Amino acid sequence: MKFDKKVMGSGIVVTFSMALTLSSVCGTNLGTGTQHSSQAVELITEPIRYFDRTEGAMAAALAAAEEAIAQKEASQQKAVLVENKKAAAVKEVSGQDKIKENADDSEKKAQIASAGSSEKGAGQAQGTESVNKAAEQVEDGSGQGKAKPIQDIRPDRIDIEPDQEESLQEADSEEDGVAPEEEQQVADAQVEVLKTGNEEVSPWAAKLLPNVEEYLNIRTEASDEAEVAGKLYKGALAEIVEKGDTWTKVRSGDVEGYVKNEFCVTGLDAEGLANEVGTTYAIASTGGVRVRAEASSAEEIGILDVMEEGGKLEVDPEAEEKEGWVAVKTEEGSGYVSLDYVRTELELGKAISIEEEMAAIAAAEAAEAEKARQEQEAAQQSSEVSQRGAVSASYDDLTLLGALIQCEAGGEPYEGQLAVGAVVMNRLRAGYAGSISGVIYQGGQFTPASSGALASVLASGGISGSCMQAAQEAINGVSNVGGALNFRRATPGCGGIVIGNHVFF
Repeated sequence: MKFDKKVMGSGIVVTFSMALTLSSVCGTNLGTGTQHSSQAVELITEPIRYFDRTEGAMAAALAAAEEAIAQKEASQQKAVLVENKKAAAVKEVSGQDKIKENADDSEKKAQIASAGSSEKGAGQAQGTESVNKAAEQVEDGSGQGKAKPIQDIRPDRIDIEPDQEESLQEADSEEDGVAPEEEQQVADAQVEVLKTGNEEVSPWAAKLLPNVEEYLNIRTEASDEAEVAGKLYKGALAEIVEKGDTWTKVRSGDVEGYVKNEFCVTGLDAEGLANEVGTTYAIASTGGVRVRAEASSAEEIGILDVMEEGGKLEVDPEAEEKEGWVAVKTEEGSGYVSLDYVRTELELGKAISIEEEMAAIAAAEAAEAEKARQEQEAAQQSSEVSQRGAVSASYDDLTLLGALIQCEAGGEPYEGQLAVGAVVMNRLRAGYAGSISGVIYQGGQFTPASSGALASVLASGGISGSCMQAAQEAINGVSNVGGALNFRRATPGCGGIVIGNHVFF
């Protein structure tokens, strides 16, 4: 319960009026305690009875005032509570200056409401003290007929009607909380703020990825009938230029156009998809970064590779994670590099225009055609066996050449075996050495001769008949590779005559 200043003021006036009436009628000095006659006593008791009769009226006035104050304060406090909750949610999510200003405004409102409540409480306390002092002055000197102090007429001692008590309880209950529908509104506002705030804070807020299996068309206009400007393949990233309800204008690579929203993801969803479809690389920040077989810098750990500054290796997401290290893929398998010397970056593709796609298709077709031409040319050359000058050779030379062919092309078709023999004989004719054995054992030329494999085949006599036949034909001057002097393992796009797994040039 609370006291109202106006009600207290009226109580003070009544009290002083009573005191003046007693003095004038009875002619008695209340402060001296002088004895009065029975008539005077009867006159004194009359104002007291009058004061008692006004007690109910004052109680009713106090109750009505209290109810009005409680209702007003409850309404104000509910409004402040809603504002505070909204401001707190905004401030927690984004921390932006605008949101901070809103939170500050809510805090100021709460402070103003609190200050008003404190000021009102102080005024009520002051009014109560004044009324009590006035009531003490009504007491007479004899102590026989003391007036009832105003402080005894407190709200908690006033008999309140049942309907008034219920109203006060409802007001108190509303002060302690917010109605369910208002709580739901606050909760919905918090969810919306959190969602919007997260999207705005995320660096992916203005980025878009296609959520498709292959590619998404980028059109020149926001229409299914518009011309296709390019394609956004799975794993390609685009920047949002202008977002619409159905279509969004994007820019990626050299392509700018419109994509349909239903096939795209943005914001935090785009970030999650990017981590799934993108490729993460470890990029060396300095030269000489060692890729170790294990996540350890111990000297006994094997070195799989060495990265130059700016070099990059694909991160291996399936390898075991080690603190302070990142797993990467190498030709020798998974290895580890220290995070002190590399940084990781997620790489995504970009859109390709229709012109770029057509050029890429044409280039692929040209490469395929060139490969087919080379294979056809190699087949023709292998079928066009040329006859070159025969060389006189002993049986030992024949056996030595057959053993070399066995080591170099034992698993190749006969054409490949003949081609190896032809290279040896072409070198002999070109003056690499003065004999077949001199050509074969020339330093750094034929690996089987220096590794001991050739000697092993000669010792075991494990030379196939086809290799011996190819050696004999080569000695006789037969060549299916023209004047080729070298051969190596064939690789895609290599130049020369490809026969089996070797290319001769």
